[in-house]
Amino acid sequence: MLQAWFVRALLALAAVVLPAALLHAALQDPAQEPGRASLAGQILIASPAMGDPRFDHTVVLMVRHSGGGALGIVINRPLGERPLAKLLEAIGEKNDGVAGSLRIFSGGPVQPEIGFVIHSADYRRSETIDIDGRFAMTATREILRDIVGKHGPEKILVAFGYAGWAAGQLEGELAQRAWFIGSADARLIFEQDRDKVWDDAMAHRTQDL
Repeated sequence: MLQAWFVRALLALAAVVLPAALLHAALQDPAQEPGRASLAGQILIASPAMGDPRFDHTVVLMVRHSGGGALGIVINRPLGERPLAKLLEAIGEKNDGVAGSLRIFSGGPVQPEIGFVIHSADYRRSETIDIDGRFAMTATREILRDIVGKHGPEKILVAFGYAGWAAGQLEGELAQRAWFIGSADARLIFEQDRDKVWDDAMAHRTQDL
C-alpha cells in the first residue's frame, strides 16, 4: 500500500505545486535585479561544520537566489522507489499497463507535501522555471503524465519539500561558513551514486569559505 504521506504529496503535486504567495519572493527571477550575483544553477555543499542536522552532508541545487530570498532542492536524500502505476493512481490517472518505478527524493525540510521535478532543459511548459539554461524545474501534474508517457525530459529528479531562505538568511549562513559553493553538472544531479554525491561535490568545490 502506498504510504499516506506520499499520496498526500502526489495530490498536492497534482493540484498546484508552487503556492505563489508563499514562494513568490524566493522564486523571483534574479534577472530582474541587475548587478546582483545569483547562485542559481550552482550547488551548496554542507560543510563538515554544518550545525543543522537537517542539512548534514547535503548537496543543494540552487533554483533561485534573489534579494527576496533563495530556494534550493536537496539532491542527495533519496526516499526510495515508488511504482509509476501507483503514482498515476494517486493523481487520478489511468495506470493500465504502466510498469516501472520512480525514485523519490527529500528536497528539503520546508513543506514536504509539495512536489518538484528538477530536469534537463530539453523539456519546457509554460509553468517551467528555467534555472540557468542547463537545468529547469516544473511542478505540475502534466509533467508526471509526460514522464510516464515517455514524453518528459531526458533527465529528472523528483523531490518533495525544499530548502528555503528568507531575505539575507543564506548570505548569513555563507558568512558563517556553513556551506561551500560548487559547480553543478548533469552527472552530479541526475546520475551520480547518491551515496557519493557529497564527497564528489566536496572534491570539486569551486570556493572554500
